[in-house]
Amino acid sequence: MGKAKRITPEKLAEKLLQIRESLKLSQSEMVDRLGFADSFSRNYISAFELGTREPPLPILLAYARLVGISTDVLIDDNLEIKLPKKNR
Repeated sequence: MGKAKRITPEKLAEKLLQIRESLKLSQSEMVDRLGFADSFSRNYISAFELGTREPPLPILLAYARLVGISTDVLIDDNLEIKLPKKNR
């Protein structure tokens, strides 16, 4: 039996980048805003946005809470991200 392939949402990286850019934050500032500066560097944010690394669930939750959206919107490729106007 082979190893099961991990399924990753295709649009996740794009959505994470969209959130950061809507907040007008650098990658370093995003790590701080997410509350993970002690655990992650801006390199992790870059990898998440490039799709080369999948963010852990607590980070996805922090992204969603930061802009007041459901995590469903982040992980479901069929849902478009609609950020509240206050974050733009």
